[in-house]
Amino acid sequence: MMTNTSSNVTKYSLIAAFGGLVFGLDLLNISGAMRFISALFGLDDAQQGRIIGSTFYGVMVILFFAGTLCENFGRKKVLLGIALAYTISTLLSAFAVSYEMLLVGRFIGGAAFASIMVSAMYIGEVAPADQRGKFVSVNQLMIAIGIFLTSVINYFLLQYLADISFLSNENVWRYMLGSELIANIVWVTLLLKIPESPRWLLKKGRDEEARKAIEKIIPADEIETFISDVKESFHHETKSDTLTQLKNLFHKRMFLILAIAIVYAVVQGGTGMNAIMSFAPMVFEQVGMSTADSFMQTVILAVVNLTAVIIAVFTVEKLGRRKLTLGGLALVVIAHTSVWYGFKDTTYILDAPALANIQEQLKNEPVDLNKLQTLIGKTYESDIELKSALNETFTKQELPLASGAVINETIQGIKPIAVLFGILTFIAAFNLSIGPIMWVIFSEIFPNNVRSIGLAFAALIQTIASWSVSELFPWSLNNYGAANVFLMYAFIGLGGLIIMFIILPETKGKSIEALEKDLVRS
Repeated sequence: MMTNTSSNVTKYSLIAAFGGLVFGLDLLNISGAMRFISALFGLDDAQQGRIIGSTFYGVMVILFFAGTLCENFGRKKVLLGIALAYTISTLLSAFAVSYEMLLVGRFIGGAAFASIMVSAMYIGEVAPADQRGKFVSVNQLMIAIGIFLTSVINYFLLQYLADISFLSNENVWRYMLGSELIANIVWVTLLLKIPESPRWLLKKGRDEEARKAIEKIIPADEIETFISDVKESFHHETKSDTLTQLKNLFHKRMFLILAIAIVYAVVQGGTGMNAIMSFAPMVFEQVGMSTADSFMQTVILAVVNLTAVIIAVFTVEKLGRRKLTLGGLALVVIAHTSVWYGFKDTTYILDAPALANIQEQLKNEPVDLNKLQTLIGKTYESDIELKSALNETFTKQELPLASGAVINETIQGIKPIAVLFGILTFIAAFNLSIGPIMWVIFSEIFPNNVRSIGLAFAALIQTIASWSVSELFPWSLNNYGAANVFLMYAFIGLGGLIIMFIILPETKGKSIEALEKDLVRS
């Protein structure tokens, strides 16, 4: 019986977390597609940022209703609705004929990220306390798998673009985004096979249905204790509407829980992970890599990302949430400081040999490189100055295709080892710690009587932090420079490290009901 219940928990957790794979696919797909979309639609920095940011707008809207929907209809039905919404998003994005249509598709696509919050809620409610961290971390593992698959596919699409008759610069991004439809269909099919959360069923008084679900995930000799503990945690409350949950959530008794959730959400979203992944080729172009090399580095980044998450999944129950969080944040600060150091002394010089190399790299691209003649012999003291000059030189259609090659051939004084070490260390640190552990913490700290609204609120704060960083990323690079952008991320990480050292308790091995007794002030 133990083997069956354990196997079922694993299966249900993987299915619930499959939305993370869809999100990972989309996160790096839009990264690979961005230069082609920008060239086709002639996008400026703000519009590029908005393509990424529109997804977060969608998440924010959904999260306002997600808690209420989860409370009224259950976790399973909300996950199904999110999966279907994301299918619509994929179709609109892949067949977009204008910038505005793509924005609408991306906006609806925010549903995929909202699924991470709902699946964390679901997994936290079906997994046993001593394995909950591992199972909730599966969310991040699925994201990492999606990122890895997409990085490999995008790299080969770019490498063999000229050899595949039906692909071109104008349509390759449609195949990138459209490929997500396969994952969407698989996800919808799998979701039909999971039971509803037994805690939600018990809360709704549907005891018989709850018992059938519990029998699939809890050993027979523990069922009665489980039911008793869960019912006791509701404190005999009969009202669980949104307004009641909000009042309970923002009561002074919940101060510590809210403080942990808000700080963790701001730090996880504000240290730049989604911006770096969404604009990965753009980041590597700042180092002076060609477009092909930048996509290859994105594959390496995805491998590091996946490896780190796998390590986190198998260490979260051994090392605990607090140690992994604090150790990871310390590494985040070191990593971003290393990137800042690598970029801070760069200059850019365009001479005749550099121009010849640029012409060779871009010989098959629709870019008028004669425009660069007026820049020959000039030295730019920062990437800000160079990008300003390129903005004045090229059209919006030409700039995304030309900027990487120009940076690649003109950059001087950069410390590429420090930059690459910093970026890869950050990816590893994030996915070893604050990436997956945040969702573990969120799935554990909110009591049953505010669970739906509490998780949605925390996810909303994280989304706002991620959105502000991601949407402003292209603009920030061009106006503040790469060095200062990463220095800002380092300071956010340092602030989070100090605060979390003071307020974050260890939560491993405790039931949701036991944590309520520890964290809610009387």
